[in-house]
Amino acid sequence: MKSIWQDSVKLSAFPPLEGDTFVDTLVIGGGITGLLCAHYLQQQGEDCLVLEADRIGGGTTANTTAKITAQHGLIYHRLLARHGKEIARGYYDANTAAVEEYRRLAQSIECDHTTTDNYIYSSKRGGIIDRELQALDKIGRPADLAEDLPLPFATKGAVKFREQGMFHPRKFMAGLAAKLSICENTPVLSVEDMTAYTPNGCVHADEIIIATHFPLLNRYGMYWLRLYQSRSYVLALKDAPSLDGMYMDEQASGFSLHSHGDYLLLGGGGKRTGKPCGGFDPLDRAVAAWYPDATISHRWAAQDCMSPDDIPYIGQYSRFTPHIYVATGFNKWGMTSAMVAAQLLTDRILGKPNPYAEVFSPHRSICLPQTAANAASSVVGMLTPTLHRCTHLGCALHYNRREHSWDCPCHGSRFGKDGTVLDGPAKKPLSHK
Repeated sequence: MKSIWQDSVKLSAFPPLEGDTFVDTLVIGGGITGLLCAHYLQQQGEDCLVLEADRIGGGTTANTTAKITAQHGLIYHRLLARHGKEIARGYYDANTAAVEEYRRLAQSIECDHTTTDNYIYSSKRGGIIDRELQALDKIGRPADLAEDLPLPFATKGAVKFREQGMFHPRKFMAGLAAKLSICENTPVLSVEDMTAYTPNGCVHADEIIIATHFPLLNRYGMYWLRLYQSRSYVLALKDAPSLDGMYMDEQASGFSLHSHGDYLLLGGGGKRTGKPCGGFDPLDRAVAAWYPDATISHRWAAQDCMSPDDIPYIGQYSRFTPHIYVATGFNKWGMTSAMVAAQLLTDRILGKPNPYAEVFSPHRSICLPQTAANAASSVVGMLTPTLHRCTHLGCALHYNRREHSWDCPCHGSRFGKDGTVLDGPAKKPLSHK
């Protein structure tokens, strides 16, 4: 299953690390977050190296739907109720600045960037639209009410954000990578005393950014308790009507739709990794009902780290690791979150204040219902008897008959039928004895 981004752009290859080296800042993870971090640090004169366990741009970034927007579902009424005006406003402003920064960078990086409007619609609950608009008005960031949407099903209206964006993420990454120091096929086995150990060498660094989607250090930060992973599915359609704008259901089980070039991208089917789900079936049924004359050219799955309070963790990895930083829990909104992370962490490493550091601080309270649910899931997973156990923290694996994989409901690791690691945080393959 390859996305249209993977199928249309082949990224340059980089050699693996051989021997020991020292850098100012080491970035672990070669997705869009890691490359953006290295880009901004290098611009400020930092000697920076990116280590990628496989190939750059081959993980979560390869499977994105490539929407660049500050509208991350109908979350502002929840942010306002849970965190107050300042945090909700800061979250909006940080992501809006990210939208603008992509637009600026796209002037020098050819990446099919397009400015367009974004809509979060409700198909069942009209009242939630009003609550979101009222919340945005309270934080001084009003949006528009949109009705009569050009969708093949009825809705109760939508909240509209003007002048958002979309692009080709692999083209964008190719432009970034051309000027960076990168080592591919270089998994980090451990990090000790500001040294990253790999199969063929070590990297000593003054600062380390861990941009590995799911954080790789289990003993710090308790991210195994503060995150879970969600899996969703995407189809690319040819010969389908073109849509002006980007559209997404406010419910996790709903559909997202937007056009990119000759393709109509239809996404949906979100479910916690390791739990039963319909896979591509709901999307296939939707195509048959709404676009019977279209052809499915590509299908792929995305996997995202979810935080319990709608806000990513960006900042110091833990209180005990003053020079190690993290960017994770992007809640399916990886494009703007990656940009926010890159600029915030660059400021942090250079000793500059960042107005959004408190908004995304990893040190905020984790006493939330979802955290308790994550803990319960981990306990159940670790105590459930089974022959197949995750090599991350030992949770029981569930067989995913639709994708023919062994999936971990605790932290989202996935393994092929032959035991190979398909998705982290697990690093070691399954042992078939």
